[in-house]
Amino acid sequence: MQRTLAELTRAARHALAGWWGIVRLAVQLLEMLLSRATYRGESWRLLAQHIVQDTVPMLAGFTVLTTLISLIVIRIVLVTALSYGLTQYALEMVVRVLVLELIPLAAALFAALRCTVPNAAEIAALRTQAAWNGAGTEALRREVLPRVASGVFGALLLAAVSCAVTLVVAYLSVYGPVSTGLAAYTRTVGHIFNPVVSLILGLKILFLAIAVALVPVAAVLDAAPARRRAASPELQGLVRMFMVILLIEAASLVGNYY
Repeated sequence: MQRTLAELTRAARHALAGWWGIVRLAVQLLEMLLSRATYRGESWRLLAQHIVQDTVPMLAGFTVLTTLISLIVIRIVLVTALSYGLTQYALEMVVRVLVLELIPLAAALFAALRCTVPNAAEIAALRTQAAWNGAGTEALRREVLPRVASGVFGALLLAAVSCAVTLVVAYLSVYGPVSTGLAAYTRTVGHIFNPVVSLILGLKILFLAIAVALVPVAAVLDAAPARRRAASPELQGLVRMFMVILLIEAASLVGNYY
């Protein structure tokens, strides 16, 4: 019993230390973002370079992918609603399912797969080099901040562009390439996106972007290089990232439907 309690205590301390590392890194990076030195000279060049290099390659592919998936889902919902005589609810269901729930989550996961997790692996490799030791804040500014910022920006951009494209695809699927249904469509969308739902959607997209960009990087920074063989910080970062995503999704559902 004593050994079990000691192991549980050790595991709880390790988990709390990991979450505290995420909060501490977030505060440090936020301080750097608010500093003028970040937007001058080499620091600004590295920040802009990472944002462009990480975001542009995945934007077109994710937009095409979400467009195709949206067309399939919209077609299924419309046919099903028509067969049950519920056509008037089809558009609202499409917007709620795709724009409010699926696309923000898909954008965050896609950004994690293509951008933030590989960036965390790069930072883990950089930590093993001698140049990292003693660099301190400068290493965070040059190597960590640009990668985290590009992950946040990429996830936000993917979600915004894909949501806008899905709204256009939904209109074309329901009304076709005519303007006669524009009034009814804007009325339905405006009824869905009331101020509370819009605020929750915006916060959800923002927190998902921060989670997928920050948590994997914080995990590899929190682990000492000497202990990396005994544990897998990358795996721990993924587990924590999915836990945060699950909490954000749960809070969003509660806010939207309760």
